[in-house]
Amino acid sequence: MEKFNGSTIFETTRQPEEKNWRRWLIGRPLRTADEGEQAISKKVGLAVFASDAMSSTAYATQEIMFILAAAGSGALGYVFPISVAIVVLMAMVVISYEQTIHAYPGGGGAYIVSRDNLGELPAQTAGAALLTDYILTVAVSISSGVAQIASAFPVLFPYRVWIAVFLVVVIMLMNLRGVKESGTAFAIPSYFFVITMLITVGVGFYRYFTGTLGLVVNPPELMHEGAFVAVTPFLLLHAFSSGTAAMTGIEAVSNGVTAFKEPRSRNAGITLLWMAAILASLFMSISYLASKIHAIPSEEETVISQLARTVYGGQGILYLAIIAGTTIILILAANTAFAGFPRLGALQAADGYLPRQLTLRGSRLVFSWGIVSLAILSSLLIIVFQASVTRLIPLYAIGVFLSFTLSQAGMSRRWWKSGRLKPGSEVKETGSILRYDKAWWFKMIINGVGALCTFIVMIVFAVTKFEDGAWIVVLVIPTLVFLFFTIHHHYKQVARRLSLDKYNERADISRHRIIVLIGGVHRGSLAALNYARTLGTDVTAVHVGLDPSEVEKVRSKWEIYGEGTRLVILDSPYRLLMEPILQYIDKILANRKPNELVTIVVPQFVPAHWWANLLHNQTALLLRFTLMYKPGLVIVEVPYQV
Repeated sequence: MEKFNGSTIFETTRQPEEKNWRRWLIGRPLRTADEGEQAISKKVGLAVFASDAMSSTAYATQEIMFILAAAGSGALGYVFPISVAIVVLMAMVVISYEQTIHAYPGGGGAYIVSRDNLGELPAQTAGAALLTDYILTVAVSISSGVAQIASAFPVLFPYRVWIAVFLVVVIMLMNLRGVKESGTAFAIPSYFFVITMLITVGVGFYRYFTGTLGLVVNPPELMHEGAFVAVTPFLLLHAFSSGTAAMTGIEAVSNGVTAFKEPRSRNAGITLLWMAAILASLFMSISYLASKIHAIPSEEETVISQLARTVYGGQGILYLAIIAGTTIILILAANTAFAGFPRLGALQAADGYLPRQLTLRGSRLVFSWGIVSLAILSSLLIIVFQASVTRLIPLYAIGVFLSFTLSQAGMSRRWWKSGRLKPGSEVKETGSILRYDKAWWFKMIINGVGALCTFIVMIVFAVTKFEDGAWIVVLVIPTLVFLFFTIHHHYKQVARRLSLDKYNERADISRHRIIVLIGGVHRGSLAALNYARTLGTDVTAVHVGLDPSEVEKVRSKWEIYGEGTRLVILDSPYRLLMEPILQYIDKILANRKPNELVTIVVPQFVPAHWWANLLHNQTALLLRFTLMYKPGLVIVEVPYQV
């Protein structure tokens, strides 16, 4: 349908009806007007954005125990007190992000908060930390899920890396189908995990208090027995920092506020509180019961597996149910990253700090470029670290706590700015509207204390995990920030070049010189020649002579078919192709007159089948990429189907 508005014609295209592999994998395309229908409810939102945080209960306790085990089995009794301390810190962070959700209903979390209150450098630092965290979330959660499978079926242990990569691809394809569809599909498995885990800890507490729980039967060997003779403060801090993996994913809801149905902020805030309650209760319960049954941390059998077979007295149907539920939630935790990474990437790209492609929505109204990029990066990480959760965890929490710190520091400054306003007044900022808040000083103190605590945890984590691999993240985040600013500088430079400010009318072209590059005299080169003649009368054909006998054939044929067009043969005794052409064009450009336009016409063969391109040299393609960086040239390809 066409619509007219003055000299502008608006034409609406129809979606083609044919079905192909892309539609089979991703689904039918959605119209831009359907975006509102893709918003999700609180129940679906919990499955989409909270699965990462809830899944951390499956490995956070184990990571604490891995560190404590270095001091012997007696040190494992500290796992519950450390878990309680982590939950207290978690509560402070949740309060901060709940405030962020209502203050910034447009989403963006730590990135937007830092940008509006701390400046561009902290904002890009938060962006780098969060993007790194999302990549690690996929790698850690998928690897942990595969570890659960290998615990139940040890024969699959050698294939864990490729199983993990396969699962990443499956999650990627589901997310390419849209947030609503993937969230609905993953909601049932997510709630299955919560229910089975609550039943497990419930039965565990019942058996413990009735004196029938007992200890783990045939636990794995304690690999670090006797490594240290005493529990030191450094060891406890080390264990605490490992356990803070339980807090990863808390920020995801604040990043994805726009995915919720209206009222978005209220629905997102309630979802965050639901998530925090489930996470805290399960984490402390698992830590308490694991210490009581004397579970042993091991790569061969997870703590969850030991707890389940102790609670249920073996590996029966209930054991398999909890292993299945845990495996599923660990795999689905990657879905949280696939929901958050593309949205954050789109925000940074819109600000000019990441490639613009990340702002483009695919046929299913999702940021397809971000989803695919996340899948590729996380798969590479899984392959490099061989799907080992213990090797990946040291890389994990630094970025998380850096974003926590910047977010809370930004919110603290926001409340300080709010206190400077008069009651009833408001100021419009880039990401929100700032209003006076009578409780600004109380909120500022809460966020300030929270920022200080998470900063201390980040430093502790960096120091205690530095040699284990945390040094990689310490280097990666500044490198990413530098890359972001380099991209931003490029976009600003391009914008200045393309700006219409002080733009004058174009000068008239006094001369148009056309050069046709020919490899031989045939239908393709003559088609290019005919096109060149439509551009102007000053046409020159150029051929590079690599073989004297071939040169003579070209010259004699040109006399017949060239119709009097000037032919320049560039002798190349060393059989070089590109260099003589570039030297000739450089000479033309050096002697170019003002307002003279030079157009290079390149014939391009197009085979009937894509694989046939492998049978032909790609000279035209190579020429185009080489010449496009020459200023003052127009390059035209003339395709010829063969």
